Amino acid sequence: MHKVMEKQIVQASTNPALTGTVYPILIMISISHLLNDSIQSLIPSIYPIVKVNYHLNFSQIGLITLTFQLAASLLQPLVGLYTDHRPKPFSLVTAMGISLIGLIAMSQAGNYHFLLFSVALIGIGSSIFHPEASKVAYMASGGKRGLAQSIFQVGGNAGSALGPLMAALIIVPLGQRSIGLFAVLPLIALGVLIFVGRWYQSHLNTLKLKPKTRDANQPAFSKSKIFWSILILIVLIFSKYFYLASMVSYLTFYMIEKFKVSVQHAQIFLFIFTFSVAAGTLLGGPLGDRFGRKYVIWFSILGVAPFTLLLPHANLFWTAILTVPIGVILASAFSAILVYAQELLPGKVGMISGLFFGFAFGMGGLGSALLGVLADHKGIIYVYQVCAFLPLIGLLTGFLPNIGGRKQPTA
Repeated sequence: MHKVMEKQIVQASTNPALTGTVYPILIMISISHLLNDSIQSLIPSIYPIVKVNYHLNFSQIGLITLTFQLAASLLQPLVGLYTDHRPKPFSLVTAMGISLIGLIAMSQAGNYHFLLFSVALIGIGSSIFHPEASKVAYMASGGKRGLAQSIFQVGGNAGSALGPLMAALIIVPLGQRSIGLFAVLPLIALGVLIFVGRWYQSHLNTLKLKPKTRDANQPAFSKSKIFWSILILIVLIFSKYFYLASMVSYLTFYMIEKFKVSVQHAQIFLFIFTFSVAAGTLLGGPLGDRFGRKYVIWFSILGVAPFTLLLPHANLFWTAILTVPIGVILASAFSAILVYAQELLPGKVGMISGLFFGFAFGMGGLGSALLGVLADHKGIIYVYQVCAFLPLIGLLTGFLPNIGGRKQPTA
């Protein structure tokens, strides 16, 4: 079966008339995204452990996230821009190798500074992985760009959901060194990405034979209109990822502080939220393909506001319930935002992917750091009372032009 699937992929990649969606490649890149983000998700999942082991305050916890996110964000636009002009099909393998080294280093970190170094390595691996993997999803989309990005994104968010569960079942009872057991994840990803790299390299040869044409369905906007649209999208990313930072980095502390639950129980609540994020990722891309990106963006940012406003006032039961629609609705935004931006600037898929993934990571890191300082001064419960209003920034979506959806390009 493996040989049959490989033959089908190679035939598709060497066919100049290729217009169909290459689902095996999308599934492989989604699996590798799952494995990559599983590694990343182990970082916030160990915060309760390292906070006690290294006697850290919330500001220092936020600095760990900031270090990872900065390493993961600053290089991404540069990687995307570089590979738009000089594609590197096997850079995905390099990225996973760097993450493997970072994971092992994190398991052996004996002090706070070495822990910062190890998460920075994982961030560097991520900064190479995301723009190139997103480009592979774009290439294999067959015109169904929203669907392709959702398949790619759901793998990453599923991986993020696994982190708290792995922490609750393995890392919390066994300790920090048990992180080394998860080295099997990047090793599996390396095998998958070698196969993807071969397809990527073969497909590039096909692309060289095709004339470079502008999408017929791509609206022609002025430079100023594109600039303001990109700026609005960036502000929406800020809103989304600042709120996500409050949930991913501090939900466990919130549950422990407000409801006096154990660390393991708090990790289960974080798993519920991150699993909801993974489920919601599947919605944004296909709905954007069908109805238009703008309407999905509008719903996914602004539509979550009623639930975030209720969360700080809910009891334990309703807190668990509310995290589900918050995760599902909020997660549907990114695929639609990313494809919307790619359609604003055709031909710059790598740069746009790097810019938006990088900015998302950067906002997550900055949000975690600033919210950590706020938690130290005002308390963790106050953080959630403030962050509840962030989704209202989604009102800016009304200024975006309508593009994408309904009539999608087929090549």
